[in-house]
Amino acid sequence: MGRLEGRVALITGAASGIGLASALRFAREGAVVVGLDVQESASRDWKAVQDAAPAAAFHVADVTDEAALAAVAREAVAAHGRIDVLVAAAGIVGGGPVHLLSAQDWQRVQDVNLTGVFLSAKAVLPQMLLQRSGSIVTIASVEGLEGAEGGSTYNASKGGVILLTKNLAMDYGRMGIRANAICPGFIDTPLFRSVVGADTFPEQYRERIRDQHQLGRFGRSEEVAGAVLFLASDDASFVSGVALPVDGGFNAGHHVGLVDLMGLGGQS
Repeated sequence: MGRLEGRVALITGAASGIGLASALRFAREGAVVVGLDVQESASRDWKAVQDAAPAAAFHVADVTDEAALAAVAREAVAAHGRIDVLVAAAGIVGGGPVHLLSAQDWQRVQDVNLTGVFLSAKAVLPQMLLQRSGSIVTIASVEGLEGAEGGSTYNASKGGVILLTKNLAMDYGRMGIRANAICPGFIDTPLFRSVVGADTFPEQYRERIRDQHQLGRFGRSEEVAGAVLFLASDDASFVSGVALPVDGGFNAGHHVGLVDLMGLGGQS
């Protein structure tokens, strides 16, 4: 029996990256998965979710569209009678020096990354309140815990996600609803590859970012999905209001290479 057997989970950003990895992991753990994304899901990827959970459904919807989110939530309730889990994984990148950043670019990132989480939670909370149960898992970032050069609008949006999640935990905890944020490090996703993994991104800076992860590598989507599963499941029944780094030690401190002098650098 899976850890989410019989649960109904709504996952945003489900077409790729952490959202897709979470959908697949949830399906294998017995959940009914309702995925949505602004882009079409690749049939091969979503087929793996449906193979594991035949009742899984995918919707094309924008997390900035309140009416569309509400409609997906209503359809999920109509089909399955409940919503047990929200995973708010939809997000975009953006940044730059503030004096060069347009208000439109700033607002677009806030709209998707922060307002999209607000609207996603708003869509599922009425049903969770009726049930007096639910788990909300938001995907923030280590860059919401501390600054990063050039990340102004992205970092601000993810910091907002963390505090919004803590407020959800406070406001709805006595109704049996838990809310937690995951703060991934740099994870090898399509979004990551479009920026840090791009050929135009200087290799020297990519190496420096990688080396700030104390495990000496970038993360994988399925590693974050494992943490999402934990927070969604009954194993985390007394965990709420947490901002959990899943970052290979990125947030532990700064790496300057002294471990090599101590014989702990992993070099042969």
